[in-house]
Amino acid sequence: MGKPIGLVMLLTLALTGCATKHYPQATAVTAEESAKLDCSRLDQELGKAHSVQSDIEQTGQFDALTVLGFVGDFGLGNGIAKYNASQKAEKRLNQLQSLKAAKCSQRVTSLAAVR
Repeated sequence: MGKPIGLVMLLTLALTGCATKHYPQATAVTAEESAKLDCSRLDQELGKAHSVQSDIEQTGQFDALTVLGFVGDFGLGNGIAKYNASQKAEKRLNQLQSLKAAKCSQRVTSLAAVR
């Protein structure tokens, strides 16, 4: 009788450890992206970056996986995963905003000079 209970507890613990949330991951802006992105594509990428941030917030809301994650590791795994995903998304957003400021403000200045 002791073996089945032990196996059930072990299986429960293993499943609990796997029940953490999966946050969307944003990648850093590559040199190739930086060279190829024009102003309209930058606007699209900024929209996607904001969407990733929104998805991270929605994934981080309290639900059954939050409870299971807390039981498995006191919620540390979910907290760390959310923090890392948020940092990557923020970094990409900042890179895209800087790139847009550099590329698209020059375009506006050069258009004003033509007039």
